[in-house]
Amino acid sequence: MAVTSSINLVIDEIKDFKTKPSDESLGFGQQFSDRMLLREYKDNQWQVGRIQKYSNFSLPPSAMVFHYGQEIFEGLKAFRQENGNIAIFRPDENAKRMNRSAERMVMPTLEEGYFVDTLNTLVNLERDWVPRKKGTSLYVRPTMIATEGALGVHPAGEYYYFVILSPSGSYFSEGFKPTRIKVEDEFVRAVLGGTGQAKAGGNYAGSLLAAVNAKKEGYSQVLWLDGKEKKYIEEVGAMNIAFVIDNEVVTPKLTGSILPGITRKSVIQLGNDMGIKVREETLSIDFIEESIKSGSLTEIFGIGTAASIAPVGELKYKDHLHVLNNNETGPITQRFYDELTGIQYGRIEDRHGWVHIVE
Repeated sequence: MAVTSSINLVIDEIKDFKTKPSDESLGFGQQFSDRMLLREYKDNQWQVGRIQKYSNFSLPPSAMVFHYGQEIFEGLKAFRQENGNIAIFRPDENAKRMNRSAERMVMPTLEEGYFVDTLNTLVNLERDWVPRKKGTSLYVRPTMIATEGALGVHPAGEYYYFVILSPSGSYFSEGFKPTRIKVEDEFVRAVLGGTGQAKAGGNYAGSLLAAVNAKKEGYSQVLWLDGKEKKYIEEVGAMNIAFVIDNEVVTPKLTGSILPGITRKSVIQLGNDMGIKVREETLSIDFIEESIKSGSLTEIFGIGTAASIAPVGELKYKDHLHVLNNNETGPITQRFYDELTGIQYGRIEDRHGWVHIVE
C-alpha cells in the first residue's frame, strides 16, 4: 500500500527490512538504508516523487549519463543529537548548491523547499538508521543523472533525481587523527571556466589517478594546484583546505575552479564567532612552504561534509616532506572541530539556525 504525503510524494510500504550494521563496524559509504527517494523528470516537468525500497535502476545502454556525463550530486549528514533529536546540517545550502550545479550542467533545477522537505520525510522514515556512537552519522547523498536514451552531444530531456542514505563512521580509516596529503604537481583537477565549482561526478573521476598514485606512497589525499600555472593552492580531493598562519586561518579564495564548500562557509562564520580571524586569499605553494619553514604556519586542516574537520600531519610537495605540529592535531584545528561537531550533535547552541530538526 502506498500513501501520498502533503508534499506530493508517494510513500511505498515496505515489509522486508535489512539487518542494520553495528555502529562499531561502520566505515564510509558501505551500507545503505532500506528506503530511497526517486523522482523522474520528463515532458519538461518534474513528476511526483516516490519513497520506495532501496533497489536497482533499469536504464538503457544509451542513457546519456553513460555517454556525456550529465551527473551532479550533493553530500550532507544527519546526526543523532544528545537529546535524541535527529538533525540535518544546513540542507538549505545543499539545495542551493545543487541548483547551481544543475544550471552549470544544463540540468533541471529542484524546488529548494521540496529538496529539504523530502529529505526530512526520508530521514524521518529511516531514523533508526542514524547511528548512536560518538562521531557517527547518517550520510545523505542526493544525486541527479541524465536518463534519456539517445546519442548526440546535447542536454538530455529526461532525468532521475534520487536520494540514498548510508550510516557512516569516520571518512578516514585513521579517524580524527592527522592525515598525510600530497601536493599534486602533474595532473590538475579543474580550470577557470570549467566545472570545478559544480559538484559534478566528472570532477571526481578525473581526480582518481592522482589519488591512486598518492595512496601508493602512503598519502590519504591529494592537494590540488591551479590548472594554469600549477602554483596556487585550490582544494583537497574530497574537501576544502585551510592553513593556520600567525594564529589566523587562511583558506584559498573561491575563484571558480574550487567547490564552494558548505562546511567551509560554516568554518568562516565559526571563526568570527570564536574570535579567530579567517581570511580568504590566493595562496601559492611556495608561500605555504616558506611559511612552514619560518614557523609561521603551524597547522593545516581539511574542511568538508564527509570528513568534517580533518587535521593534516604531513604535507609532501615534490621531494619536500613537511611535518606539522609534530604530527599532532593543533589547538585551532581542535577548536573548530569541537565547535562544529558540538553544533551538529546538539552539545553547543545552534546560533545561526543551521540545524534542521527532523520531524
